[in-house]
Amino acid sequence: MRNIRIYQYLFIPLFILLSSAALLAQFDEPPKAETAASVGTWSLVPGKETTLSVTYLIPDGVKQTLQEEYFYFSIEENEQFTLGEIKYPDGKIEDGVVYYYDSVTLTAPLRAVDTAAPGEYDVKVTAAYQLCNAEGVCFFPEQTEIGLTLQVTEAVQAPEPLGILTILRFILFAFIGGVLLNIMPCVFPLLSVRALSLVRESQNDRKRIFLGSMSYTGGILVSFIILAVIVVAVKASGELVGWGFQFQNPGFVIALTAIIYVFALSMFDLYVITAPGSTAAAKASSRGGYAGSFLTGVFAVLVATPCTAPFLGSALGFAFSQPPLVIFLIFIFVGVGLALPFILLGIWPGIIKRIPKPGPWMNTFKEVMGFLLIGTAIYLLNTLYSQLGGGVIRVIIFLAILTFSVWLYGRFAGLNASRRRRWLVIAAAIVISVAGGIYTLDFNGTENPGVQTKTAQKAKDGWETFSPELVEKYRNEGYPVFIDFYAEWCTNCKVNEARVLSTDEVLSAFKEKDVKLLIGDFTLNDPVIAEWIKKFGKAGVPVYALYLPGETEPIIFPELLSKNMVIEAISGS
Repeated sequence: MRNIRIYQYLFIPLFILLSSAALLAQFDEPPKAETAASVGTWSLVPGKETTLSVTYLIPDGVKQTLQEEYFYFSIEENEQFTLGEIKYPDGKIEDGVVYYYDSVTLTAPLRAVDTAAPGEYDVKVTAAYQLCNAEGVCFFPEQTEIGLTLQVTEAVQAPEPLGILTILRFILFAFIGGVLLNIMPCVFPLLSVRALSLVRESQNDRKRIFLGSMSYTGGILVSFIILAVIVVAVKASGELVGWGFQFQNPGFVIALTAIIYVFALSMFDLYVITAPGSTAAAKASSRGGYAGSFLTGVFAVLVATPCTAPFLGSALGFAFSQPPLVIFLIFIFVGVGLALPFILLGIWPGIIKRIPKPGPWMNTFKEVMGFLLIGTAIYLLNTLYSQLGGGVIRVIIFLAILTFSVWLYGRFAGLNASRRRRWLVIAAAIVISVAGGIYTLDFNGTENPGVQTKTAQKAKDGWETFSPELVEKYRNEGYPVFIDFYAEWCTNCKVNEARVLSTDEVLSAFKEKDVKLLIGDFTLNDPVIAEWIKKFGKAGVPVYALYLPGETEPIIFPELLSKNMVIEAISGS
């Protein structure tokens, strides 16, 4: 009996041990989740916060349960930073339990304390998780460590009160920049279209010419005031803003492309806007000239925003850091500068006499302007391709639908059509356009055209993708560093690329001085690049900067480059 009792005492723990081993053996090597951490910005200011995110890549065949005690992330104890409450995204609910499959990202506010000292800090992030298999059996909890480098910068001091001379100087820069916008590649074709309208109006009296020019000016000023309101509102929300920032929104680019394309079709007489009835038509024509001038001013502003002219970048960079009143003043004077040629035309209409008299050449000229506008639409499609990838095909299909709609209007709603027929055709054209837009421009389905993910930055031959770490690395090693911030929607960027940065002379100079070339793509919003653009005192792309060895501050180039300008700056290295 005594021996039996001894075996009983030995058997029970042996059974538990063997059962546990058998249970663990069925799992073999437990699956692991891959983790990665990122921050929304590359630096923190004392007293401010950013968003720290940790992404878990969950292997196939397993899932993660929403159990906060086993699924979280934390940072090691640090006197410089504090981590707020973790936010969990919506998952898949099964039997009342929330599960995550494939991948999941947790976020939490990361704050630099008010007394945080400037400098770089290596912080360890601990990511915890517990995976379960399809049968609901969970593995042991796991933890992984992620290294993270955070930079604390000095808090920005409140700006000193502005002197009247400083404000006047930047207002002058804004005015000169607006004038120079008229000769920028992105504006000039549209001004040529307006020149055609002025030729037609030259047969009218001085009053009509003056009012037409003032209507054009009004369209420009109203547009700039609206832009200023948007900038003030966005600035108040804490977001970084810059000249041309609306072109980072694919929806805006699609709308502008459609407007310019439909405007181009009218140049080929595919359709002509007419009002019902002859009397109404006469009244519409008397008002249409002014309305057309006003709309041309609006379009001039829309197509001007991808460009920055000399003086304009500095003026807008100054404006974005100032109170609302200064922002409005700067924007208004940019508009006055852009409208200046037509203001002068309205005051001294005798200038029109130098324009050739109307004749058959006007139809040819009008069609040439139509081709220029189509070229502008194609240029915008190239921008959309960099934002949407293959999804740009949907935009092209939508433009084809618009073509059919305006053809339908032009073919069946002419002057000889009855009023009832005209309104029916207009309604049909609107329905076709709207329905076509809803169907073709829906990017929320299974097809992912790339709107939700930033287009990969392009690294050209001899160029590397910009990052603050690379700038610091090469500067510490004693290399000169040239930085190019560009965007696909930036016309001046492409002009500088073709005429200066891609030429053999400049590339040879870069190579001779062993200059490290870094390029940053701002086609879609990038908070790191936006911060650096602001740091360089600019409002938008293009931005070119050259760090020379031993110098703390970079050389900032103007918006339009020349070969000699770049080569001479490089020679200083």
